[in-house]
Amino acid sequence: MSQAALDAPAADAESYYARHEKVYPRETSGVYTRLRTAAVCVLLGLYYLVPWLDWGPRQAVLFDLPARKFYLLGLVLWPQDFIYLTWLLVLAGLTLFFVTALGGRLWCGYACPQTVWTEVFVQMERWAEGSRARQMKLDQGPWTAEKVGRKCLKHVLWVSFSLWTGLTFVGYFSPIRQLVPAALHFSLGGWELFWTLFYGFATYGNAGFMREQVCKYMCPYARFQSAMFDRNTLIITYDAARGEPRGSRPRNAPAAARGQGDCIDCTLCVQVCPTGIDIRAGLQYECIACAACIDACNGVMDKVGSPRGLIRYTTENALEGRPNRIVRPRVIVYATLLLIVFGAGVTGLALRKPVALDVMRDRASLYRETAAGDIENVYNLRIMNRSERPQRVRLSLDDASGLHLDPAQPDRYEVPAGEAMPLAVRVQAPATGASGGRSFAFVLELLDAGGVSLHEPSRFIAP
Repeated sequence: MSQAALDAPAADAESYYARHEKVYPRETSGVYTRLRTAAVCVLLGLYYLVPWLDWGPRQAVLFDLPARKFYLLGLVLWPQDFIYLTWLLVLAGLTLFFVTALGGRLWCGYACPQTVWTEVFVQMERWAEGSRARQMKLDQGPWTAEKVGRKCLKHVLWVSFSLWTGLTFVGYFSPIRQLVPAALHFSLGGWELFWTLFYGFATYGNAGFMREQVCKYMCPYARFQSAMFDRNTLIITYDAARGEPRGSRPRNAPAAARGQGDCIDCTLCVQVCPTGIDIRAGLQYECIACAACIDACNGVMDKVGSPRGLIRYTTENALEGRPNRIVRPRVIVYATLLLIVFGAGVTGLALRKPVALDVMRDRASLYRETAAGDIENVYNLRIMNRSERPQRVRLSLDDASGLHLDPAQPDRYEVPAGEAMPLAVRVQAPATGASGGRSFAFVLELLDAGGVSLHEPSRFIAP
């Protein structure tokens, strides 16, 4: 075996552990760049604005963990309502599968938080350090006063934006109108300070430094997307049949007359790519479908007098001249599941009762005997008002149980809006015939809801 063959594995091993080289995406313009910028503005606007919206006397969206209540506009969700969180996660997953089957990685290119925040950080880097060429020259040059100043300005912008991002994140869990003044006076609580710094540091690291490495090495979506792709899925691709053989040529010189393809090998499609790949090498999992290469290539085609679309959104079937099928089995399956899950969740929310009842037996004793000789069990009830107005309720037992509530206790209560009322309730039965145990149900009638009632089963224990 030759020495070159022996050295080959070592060379391959070195390539696996090669030092990361920073990607300097070149600024571009075009239709897709404007769409991506609009998406960034809308999504970031929603993220930073929503915590400041009010719904009546409270914050419109607030996940109040200490009180174990989630406020979503007019809904008040309790831990017992976590089934709706599961519903949202399943709905989001199915939506992602459906969109991917039709449009490829549009989520990655336009709506993924990593993409959105990275776009902002890249733009701030351009403000501080200049264009792609100036950034590369600055990084390769010696440390001068200008370099230190520009680097400091960039990191001040990054850190400020990251801290504001972290504070806004905490504002979804702690009232932001109290949180921001506390932050300005350096009086945040321990956990609020921790999560502000933690989420801010995560934003600073992911969007400022890791960038495309998150998409290439950490995001699982890039790995399993092939399971949702087929030859009818929309992708960004290079038309090799039209572009090859590539080579430079004078402006407005016909490519066919020179025996060349339309690609002039300017590499602008590589320079604008935020993940640093060459789209001309074919479909790659690192591609996030941001379409920056399309805008760059279309601009070059306009200058050299060739038709646009050398790099474009298309499907493998369309690229090869075959019929393209939008409606196909996987799309039908995803759409059907999406409609079923969406319909089930909306129906559940529409039929959701404004009051919930939890019942737990008192664990201090199984039963006890009253002064009148009756057998008594004690239960801890929790009446939760999940609506935005007070609710009047009446508590009773089902008629078939042969049990009754302690007459000394009231049976009507008013539960404040969005609150939980704890009650210790005594259930009694005559000593005669009360041996063993029996099943019964608490009945909670909503007096302001037109006869709506709740039935919560329990068990009565007797000697």
